[in-house]
Amino acid sequence: MSDIMRAVILGIIEGLTEFLPVSSTGHMILAMPALKIDPEAAPWKTFLYFIQIGAVFAIIIYFWKRLWFQMLRLKVGGLRNHLLTKLVVASIPAAAIGLPFNSWIEDHFETPVFVAAALIVGAIVMELIERRYWSQGEGDSSGVTLRQAFFIGLAQCFSIIPGMSRSMSTIMGGLVVGLRPAVAAEFSFYLAIPTLLGAGLLKLVKHHKEMHAQEALLLGVGFMTAFVAAMLVVHPFMQFVKRRRLRPFAIYRVVLGIGVLAWWGLNR
Repeated sequence: MSDIMRAVILGIIEGLTEFLPVSSTGHMILAMPALKIDPEAAPWKTFLYFIQIGAVFAIIIYFWKRLWFQMLRLKVGGLRNHLLTKLVVASIPAAAIGLPFNSWIEDHFETPVFVAAALIVGAIVMELIERRYWSQGEGDSSGVTLRQAFFIGLAQCFSIIPGMSRSMSTIMGGLVVGLRPAVAAEFSFYLAIPTLLGAGLLKLVKHHKEMHAQEALLLGVGFMTAFVAAMLVVHPFMQFVKRRRLRPFAIYRVVLGIGVLAWWGLNR
């Protein structure tokens, strides 16, 4: 299999799973051995994070009208109630907690077995939180308070654990602080913009000396593939979360996690 085809497959996986509560990073960690990819080789150690920016662009395009309106609108309360302020506040925990531990987490926990365990644990957490806090309804993220934004940012820190899922962590954090599922999902997607842009660009800067024409081509292919796949997922998921609980995703996580653990046990 060519590296271009590997980049396409990983881009599809990233785009389809980034905004679902199933862990895109975990899926790519599981897929890389099957695709015979060395995650430490250039450009793959940058690829995993950089192509997330493609998925972010899908969010920007899908929500551009709401984002444009909320960015230009100065509500009663001034900057305190501005979306940008809320995103900055929500990003603080990831910068303070996530960045210092990111390299250590990558070195010790980016393994299929750990990802499988995290998928199962995350599914249990998701089911328990939904049983307690889920309520049907719609709305938008303009009513999210700074306190709620900060708590969602704290919840996002759990996503540095491969297999937990940034989407799952932030949506569940939103439910705990009283948001409707659709509102929690929308704010989660907005928070992905600074979080994933920052992570992808940091990796690119860190490993830019390893990037040559072939490596840049693979990044571009993964970027575009992730963008297209994410565009196909965002709208159906937003419609789903308005009306139904996330239990199907919890079941999927458990089945995948058990399958990976069984495979690992049979091949020890």
